[in-house]
Amino acid sequence: MSAIEVGLKVILLFFVLVTIHEWGHFYFAKRAGILVREFAIGFGPKIFSYKKGETRYTLRILPIGGFVRMAGEDPEIVQVNHGQTVAIKLNKQNEVTFLYLDQLDRRSNVIMGVVEQIDLERTLRLSLDVDGEKVTYPIDPQAMMVTKGTETQIAPYDRQFGSKSVGKRAIAIVMGPVMNFILAIVLFFIVVIMSGVFTNVKLDSVLAGKAGEKSGLQKGDIIMSIDKQPIGDDREKLVTSIQSSAGKPMTWVIDRAGNPITLQVTPEMEAGAGKLGVVISGDRRSATLGEVFTGTYDQVVGTTIGIVTGLQKLVMLQFKLDDLGGPVRTAQVSAEFAKMGLTYLISWAATLSLYLGIFNLLPIPALDGSRLLFMGLEALRGKPIDPNRESMVHFVGFALLMLLMVAVTYNDILRLIKG
Repeated sequence: MSAIEVGLKVILLFFVLVTIHEWGHFYFAKRAGILVREFAIGFGPKIFSYKKGETRYTLRILPIGGFVRMAGEDPEIVQVNHGQTVAIKLNKQNEVTFLYLDQLDRRSNVIMGVVEQIDLERTLRLSLDVDGEKVTYPIDPQAMMVTKGTETQIAPYDRQFGSKSVGKRAIAIVMGPVMNFILAIVLFFIVVIMSGVFTNVKLDSVLAGKAGEKSGLQKGDIIMSIDKQPIGDDREKLVTSIQSSAGKPMTWVIDRAGNPITLQVTPEMEAGAGKLGVVISGDRRSATLGEVFTGTYDQVVGTTIGIVTGLQKLVMLQFKLDDLGGPVRTAQVSAEFAKMGLTYLISWAATLSLYLGIFNLLPIPALDGSRLLFMGLEALRGKPIDPNRESMVHFVGFALLMLLMVAVTYNDILRLIKG
């Protein structure tokens, strides 16, 4: 597989994971009647942009996430002030459809005046002083404000995020992670169908100089039992036994070329767990429909437990910076899975999707979990948290996450340099 093909698969992987997450926010925000200004993949400067309907779709240079910008989440960028000279364009119903804020001398077929009163959120009325006469116009709910060549659709209050009930807002936020969970389940389902189920547990390779080789294990050995406990096709049981038995001799019965052999196997302590230096595989057959469902369930549950355990260590600061990987490391690992084959890449994509869903539900400022926490507090208090305070919390949280991202990316680059 060429480097270009691997690179394209990795890019497609990130694109799908981020897009499905943001689509969850986007779709349910639109269903709630919220004006979605932008659907973005990536952060930083735009490299591609087009507008369809009310929403601008953008692709940005840093592939480390994405966002859906909903009206009312942040203060409106374009403001119209009392006493400001503007130009307006009307439709056949005499409603304002365009509100020009600059380059007024270049506008044609417009009415110019000085703003006396304007309400773009509730009454949708504009009063202008036109040649000394006060004239009031209704504003179209989808009117555009134009400044510096950029059109921005107004957001009446009933189209803003904050106007919706706590329930509708919570659904728009939680459906991002939920879409990641759904994608993970579908991908694991596909993996089980493609890979089938194991009929035994076999050693695919034995690393030289490691505890497994020292104990007499060889490539192709089929593990029959450990300490008189049958293994069958249960790889998790084997892994758990190894990890929990560092320095403890275990009695293994193996099948080697049809001959039963008994060995004393002693795992070595490595990174806080028992290790043998073996790669576990096994013979497979096609899975029945029931096995596909149970296999998918086992994959989802097992992966979730592993992710949650890792995140607990992260939250409790039970890690070193060297243990963390950022976008560069994730891309590097993704490339390795892409080289291993489609089944491995899909399984890795499912794991990443599950991780994104769980991580985003953490109550860390700037993440979906934090926003849901604020909504929960609002429901308990019966009134919303001060928007400025909430925005500040999310801003600080986002800044800290970006600092962590820079640190782990720097760490990733050092790993690449050192090889």
